[in-house]
Amino acid sequence: MKQQLFELFKKRFACHLFQADQPIADADLTYILEAGRLSPSSFGLEQWRFVVLTAARHKRDLQAACFNQPQVGTAGAVVVILAKLADMDPDSDYIRRLLAREYPGDQFESALKNYRGFHAATDVKAWSITQCHIAAANMMTAATAAGLDSCAIGGFDSAEVRRQLEIDPTVYEPALILAFGYCAGEKGEKQRLPLEELVEYR
Repeated sequence: MKQQLFELFKKRFACHLFQADQPIADADLTYILEAGRLSPSSFGLEQWRFVVLTAARHKRDLQAACFNQPQVGTAGAVVVILAKLADMDPDSDYIRRLLAREYPGDQFESALKNYRGFHAATDVKAWSITQCHIAAANMMTAATAAGLDSCAIGGFDSAEVRRQLEIDPTVYEPALILAFGYCAGEKGEKQRLPLEELVEYR
């Protein structure tokens, strides 16, 4: 199992152009979304929402908002990950419901007090966005397991993405855009720095 997972990490790369005529099977798309849903999150709050685009018109429009990156328009499916903002308020029904699930019974009041202090001291938008990146990484690994290619896109006009998807900026913030499909042309070789350049033991 460990080696199989390691091979997926080594195999995945950023595809910059997909076969536009190759749709993604519904079962594979659901598999990818489930990988996102099952991802870990701070306080167990699942800070993400997934908007899936498969229609060519919607993908072309979104490509324009992503500085015309071709992988968006040619992907079989594009997932816009939205970071929850309003729901993260300590007094929201959402927070109470999920904290009660994560910290049941006598643990709840203490957990809510702890979260309230955290919320007051934190850049909530930035925090919620980073939580979405955890789900994104798992979704891309799942796509590789399903025989699909992927690309994470952080370069986009947030205001235009919100306009296209009719998003209230007080409720959600676009965190990351993921393109999935079958790569066109040669697949790139993974390039990474060696571990000794990245790790420091103390």
